[in-house]
Amino acid sequence: MISSSTRVLALLGDPVRHSMSPEIQNAAFGEAGVDGVYVALQCGVEDLVGFMRGLARAGGGGNVTLPHKEKAAAVVDAPSDAVRRTGACNTFWGGPDGRVYGDNTDVAGVRRALRAFVGDPAGMRVLLLGAGGAARATLMGLLEERVGEVAILNRSLERARAVARRIGGHRARVVQATLELRGQSFDLVVNATRLGLSPEDPSPLDFEVLDRVGAAMDLIYGARTSSFLRAASDYGVRCTDGADMLVFQGAASFECWWDRPAPLEAMRRALGRVLSR
Repeated sequence: MISSSTRVLALLGDPVRHSMSPEIQNAAFGEAGVDGVYVALQCGVEDLVGFMRGLARAGGGGNVTLPHKEKAAAVVDAPSDAVRRTGACNTFWGGPDGRVYGDNTDVAGVRRALRAFVGDPAGMRVLLLGAGGAARATLMGLLEERVGEVAILNRSLERARAVARRIGGHRARVVQATLELRGQSFDLVVNATRLGLSPEDPSPLDFEVLDRVGAAMDLIYGARTSSFLRAASDYGVRCTDGADMLVFQGAASFECWWDRPAPLEAMRRALGRVLSR
């Protein structure tokens, strides 16, 4: 029951209509018996600061999604180590001291999703597509899981180089063009681009240029199979979408807001109900 003491948590992004987070988080709130409500709000970049500070100072918080994660990192007063290292923030909340706190739970989400999909990824050779906020979190998660090497492919070379310098160190390198990948093999390919949100989007990678791919992981999720996953499947690659990462990062966000373990199974059931509709 919503009352005057109910905390409001919101997903801020553009677009947000596709998001399943409200169903997942509200199911978690109900299961855990916490007094909160979670909504999705279409938010332009010019409104992000006002929404984040207003919600946090009112005792709430929320999540930030595409394309605002990097902008959100500059809004929070007390960033976590993950926010500082990636330069991106996807979770925020208000503290008792009046400050806006922020974390990047995509890092924890991708680490847990990786282990659920491929087991221990230590030593793997990985191709990462993208250099935005999701890619930064993915790169940090991959390195924390002790992969051997990460090759980064992105339309903007300078943006890819900046991500590699900031997070990757000696284990990340930038691929200048798709043709540079010809004949190479990877244990895992991760799509952290926006390509696939729309049914008309092409795949961000032509798998035919590669010699071998062990597995493919798309951070995009939904009932519809993305172009990236279709291309991977056509190439005979074992693949998964971003549903597990969505649940795991959502669970980490829940724990930031409520300081208690998230009801993971309730969140999984809620996602299953949405996907079956």
